[in-house]
Formats: sequence, C-alpha cells, structure tokens
Amino acid sequence: MKNRTLFHWIIFVSLALTWGSSFILMKRGLDSFSSYQVAALRIFIAFLFLLPLAFRHIKKIHFKYLPAFIAMGVFGNLIPAFLFTQAETLISSALTGMLNSVTPVFALIIGLIMLKEKVKLLQIVGLATGIIGAIGLLSLGKNSESSGNIYLGGAMVLLATFFYGLSVNIIKAKLGNVSAVTATIFALCIVGPFAGIYLFTTDFIEVMQTKPLAFDSLKYVCILAIFGTSLSLIVFNILIKEAGTLFASSVTYFIPIVAMLWGALDGEAITVAHSIFIVVILAGVWLVNKK
Repeated sequence: MKNRTLFHWIIFVSLALTWGSSFILMKRGLDSFSSYQVAALRIFIAFLFLLPLAFRHIKKIHFKYLPAFIAMGVFGNLIPAFLFTQAETLISSALTGMLNSVTPVFALIIGLIMLKEKVKLLQIVGLATGIIGAIGLLSLGKNSESSGNIYLGGAMVLLATFFYGLSVNIIKAKLGNVSAVTATIFALCIVGPFAGIYLFTTDFIEVMQTKPLAFDSLKYVCILAIFGTSLSLIVFNILIKEAGTLFASSVTYFIPIVAMLWGALDGEAITVAHSIFIVVILAGVWLVNKK
C-alpha cells in the first residue's frame, strides 16, 4: 500500500470539491449563455489553457495514437460537455451530479462488450444496483423538478456517462502506453479548436456586450474549464501515481455528495429519498469496482 500524506488528502478533497462543483458552475454559466455556448466555452478554454503543455508533450506521441485521441476528445470531452449543459436546462444541477455517478457502471458494460473482460457475480449485482438507483432518482425527479422534461434530461446525463464509459475503455484499450496527462492534453487540443469555431458562430459576442451577468457567467465557466477540466485531470493522475489507483478513484463516491450540497444551498429540491437512492448507486459502483 502506498503511503498517503496530508498532501494527498488535500488533493483528494480538492478533487471532490472541484468535480462536485462542476454542475453548479454549469448552472451559473447558463444564467447568461445558451447550453451550447457553455459547453463550447468549457472545451475551448480548457484547450487554450493546456495548449502550451502540448508543445512539451508533442515528442511523446506517435501518429498511430491519433484515432484514439480523436475518440477520447469527442466521446470523453466534447459530446458529454454538450449533453450535460443541455440536461441542466431540464433538470437540477444536483440531480445531474447524482446521475453522473453511474459512469463506472457504463464503463463495466462497455468493457464487457469491447474488451471481452471477465465479470464477477458481485459486479453484475453492482450493475443492477446502480441501474435501480438511477431509475429511482429519475422517478423522484418527476415529482420534485419544477419544470422541464425529467426523463429527457435524465437520458441526456445517462448518455453522457455512457460516452465517459466508452472513453475510459478506449483509453484502456488503445492508450495504455500513453500517460493520462498527455492523452488529456491532445484529446482537448483536437476538439478545442472546433469548439472555439462553433462558439464564435453563435451570438456569444453579443451576449457579452448586452447581458448584465455575462462576465460573471464567463468567470464561472472559466473556473469550470481550468479547474474542473484541465488542472483536475492532471492533479488526479498525480494522485494515482503517488497514492494509488484505489485511493484516487474513491473520489467518485464524494462527487455526487458535493453536487447535492451545492444544489441544496441553491434552493434545489433535495429529499431524504434522493440521499437513499444516491447511496444505492454508490453501493452499485462499489460492487462494480470490487476486485
């Protein structure tokens, strides 16, 4: 077992707070921008932030990895960013964060199909448990969400987590010899320019000039892009190397809790039943990850 210092715990807590806060930051971005603009801004700013590092890592890659980088950029970053922000126009940020916790369940399903991985009975139980928890959250949302189509919004989040799971398996299958930091940098460098081009075909400039809260919204999206997308991925991989995969991956269990707390502070409807179903999902995730 690797030694865990105070520094590692600080990183762990920081990651949980950062990723758990992503959903409320998206919501704040939506105060001024459209869902598509928030998503494009997030990817474009993350790309600009990591671009200087790309020049340092360019010698570490081979052309044969390009298709995998493209797939990682599209399925692991671009599409989920648009799905999450669109979902938050229909459901609460807290529910979005809670549903996001089923990502490991989809990673297992896709791994079984793509990589022909062996599955244990406990993992099958975990898979079923996670799905039951997600269905439970959606059924609660039908009664607690004030507006919007709960099932469409929930489906968008689940589709985003499916793509996250697909990206995880692509990395495992095709980028095993590439550091996660290098893979992240080049995945974002591939999709980032397209996000930027799209952004400036919208009324983004007009929004910045006319909406009173535009600069506040931009500030929140910048925090989301730099800390929630760029720096957090780099720091997460440092934590994996220094404190171990099991310790680092445990941050997954705290992200929906942080999302729930932010939602409650923002006046979103959070009930005891929500807490019960998120525990059900996290129990499923724990079983899926159990060796």
